[in-house]
Amino acid sequence: MPSYDELLGLLETGHAREELSRLYGQDARDVGDQVRRYASLLREHKTRFGEASETVRLFSAPGRVEVGGNHTDHNHGRVLSAAINLDAVAVACRAPGNIATIRSEGYAQPFVVDVTDLEMKDKESESSLALIRGICRAFRDKRYEVGAFNACVGNNVAVGSGLSSSAAFEVLFGTLLNFLYNNGSIGEKDIALAGQYAENEYFGKPSGLMDQMTSAVGGLVSIDFAAPTRPLLKKVNFDFDSCGFDIVVVNTGGSHADLTQHYSGVAKEMKKVAKALGAEALRESSPMQLMDAVKELRPRVGDRAILRALHFFADNERVAAQVNALERGDFERFLRLVNESGRSSWMLLQNVYAPECLEEQGLSLALAVTEELLKGRGACRVHGGGFAGTILAFVPRDTTAEYLAKMNELFGENAARPLRIRYPGAGEIITAE
Repeated sequence: MPSYDELLGLLETGHAREELSRLYGQDARDVGDQVRRYASLLREHKTRFGEASETVRLFSAPGRVEVGGNHTDHNHGRVLSAAINLDAVAVACRAPGNIATIRSEGYAQPFVVDVTDLEMKDKESESSLALIRGICRAFRDKRYEVGAFNACVGNNVAVGSGLSSSAAFEVLFGTLLNFLYNNGSIGEKDIALAGQYAENEYFGKPSGLMDQMTSAVGGLVSIDFAAPTRPLLKKVNFDFDSCGFDIVVVNTGGSHADLTQHYSGVAKEMKKVAKALGAEALRESSPMQLMDAVKELRPRVGDRAILRALHFFADNERVAAQVNALERGDFERFLRLVNESGRSSWMLLQNVYAPECLEEQGLSLALAVTEELLKGRGACRVHGGGFAGTILAFVPRDTTAEYLAKMNELFGENAARPLRIRYPGAGEIITAE
């Protein structure tokens, strides 16, 4: 394994810059920024842990954008998702004993986990420490090797941005343990499942598996959760760089901290409808069954639950149609389907604002202004869980500058950000071999 100085030297080579360009794009300035980012983490690790280890390794796990299928995964539906050129990264090495020590940018104190004590701690709920401990427990339960390590971590997937900083963080640590202690033998699905387990059970946030799977696998991915623990993955072959549109996320502000009940409420209402139809999840039922039973269901489940179920059935089919459109090169149809999904989320799913905050509708405003600016040439939709946070827009490249300026004026500096799809998933990078 390479030493600190060897890795710092490797970062300056053409081979390393080519590898970084595959993760972060071809812009030389972006690649240069990443070289400096990794070099800074290497120096930090040497300062904090240099006496404990002379050899270190670099790991990266990307964030993601949700392209199709809004709130479909938790009812065994389909999603279309893409890894992006923002990520969680780590410089790490094995450590003696039983203590894993993690220094994370933005935190004064390290996270410390005894890898022989992996029971859930109530006081750690909704913390990064809970995620690390939960991932270690998931690995141990699968009989994978778990051991002590020292790591310095950075994450430019901003918390609350809707780009899944938590999944990037979870998959990063699963990847780190995979390579440090399991020779890289653990599959992407198991790493993703470990992240979901940590988030659901230890962190205490209900979530599907889309975010972790996309981070682990990379690229543009269609995922079918008909069998939730054995999801079917399909890489979608489409070059977004050549389509003449930019992918832009707009962070409209607002905290996700008090929205967990709304996220979980969507799944609960959908499953309430499914149960009334004799199924465990909506995927096991059909829109025809729902329509036949609407009158009977209204007093039992409520109107909003029925509307959300209608959204599920339509958006689940839209994902398959989006994949088909992209594979045939029909980008205009793909954009129409994105807009349909956005309208369905707004009208049926009803996750563009929190019902107790009707005066705060940043997502609604962003969608309305985006439609006005695009004038039918692009597409937009609520992004991720909704209720606050981000929208996703496909913006014609010749109007991107104008669009960014307007949205930044409306929602604050750097609120709008163009993204690129990252095709490699999580893994070890810049190796000496």
